[in-house]
Amino acid sequence: MLLQHKQVAIVGGGPAGLTLARLLQVQDDSNSFTVTVYERDAHRDIRVQGATLDLHEGTGLEAIKRAGLLEEFYKYHRPVASKMRLVDKSLNIVFDDHDFATLTAETRPEIDRAPLRDMLLNALSPGTVVWNSRFVSMEKEGRGWRLHFSNGTSAYADLVVAADGAASKLRPYLSDIKPVYSGITLIEGNIYQAEKHTPGLFSFAKGGKVMAFDNSQFIGYGTKGDGSVMFVASFRTPETWLSTCGIDFKNREAVLAWFKQEFAGWSEDWYEFFTNDEVYFIPRPQYYFPLDQSWETQESLTMIGDAAHRMPPYAGEGANVALQDAFELAECLTGNAFPNLKAALSHFEKEMVVRGANSTKQTLENTERMFSASALQQMTAFFNRVKEEA
Repeated sequence: MLLQHKQVAIVGGGPAGLTLARLLQVQDDSNSFTVTVYERDAHRDIRVQGATLDLHEGTGLEAIKRAGLLEEFYKYHRPVASKMRLVDKSLNIVFDDHDFATLTAETRPEIDRAPLRDMLLNALSPGTVVWNSRFVSMEKEGRGWRLHFSNGTSAYADLVVAADGAASKLRPYLSDIKPVYSGITLIEGNIYQAEKHTPGLFSFAKGGKVMAFDNSQFIGYGTKGDGSVMFVASFRTPETWLSTCGIDFKNREAVLAWFKQEFAGWSEDWYEFFTNDEVYFIPRPQYYFPLDQSWETQESLTMIGDAAHRMPPYAGEGANVALQDAFELAECLTGNAFPNLKAALSHFEKEMVVRGANSTKQTLENTERMFSASALQQMTAFFNRVKEEA
């Protein structure tokens, strides 16, 4: 086996990093190598943010199958999360099919990020994850790397896998290609105890998700099993907007004033997201990597997920492609098809770049639809077509 007697460091304990660790351990019956995940979170009980994930057949769901966790996955998946309402800026419903969950339950089952992470963590060997390990830098040591973390510790690895997300600190060690701004920025809001703090919008979702399109803008939100809501208000704006807008995103009144101006004409019912005591905001300009990106393969370093092919969230492909990265890389590293690590990583990266480019292209095309003047009509037609074909 290519990893015999080697130490593998996975930097980043998100879905892709944890899935890769699980897949590698499943293949290592004789404990012939070591897998360690270095995660910046202080401990496993940190609140997990982000939208509910729908895992697709052949990609995300396939990774769960290969990890031997499908039965466990279905203990936590949330069919209700697929309930869908499409509305305009005044919350007038144009598509309301709560049977949509039935149509997608088999091919795109949904799960919240927190139980997904818990499921993966519980499946790993004890001590696999080293918490409070924020990556700072690394340098070559022999044929491997010496990694340094902000807590003052360091570790050696024969193979390093960057799974540290869209703002990857490890990617520059492989590639100097910069991301491209998509033209869209979103403001993310997270609200815990949402039924109490945003009762109107929480009730309106009926346990599922709501997508609103108007004026070439988009608001989307979904309820989660822990009673929280995550919402995004997305809009077209120059790349420099965040650095020049002057908004204090810790100030609810300032963010509400911005929303009233930017989303002028939208129903006051949306203000509920901006006026409760629980909400906090994160501005997120949306970037993607060029479709034709490439880099020179190294024998002891690679990357997966958003670190390799970040993209906007407007097609639901990012997490699924990342999970496919995990099982494709695990197969290359633990199979017998390649003479050495560099050959295995070269094959993996070439396939991954194509896969990531295809998903990015699909995402950008969907982004154009969602932020067009006819977005509501196009998205309604799309979901009606899905319903008819099911």
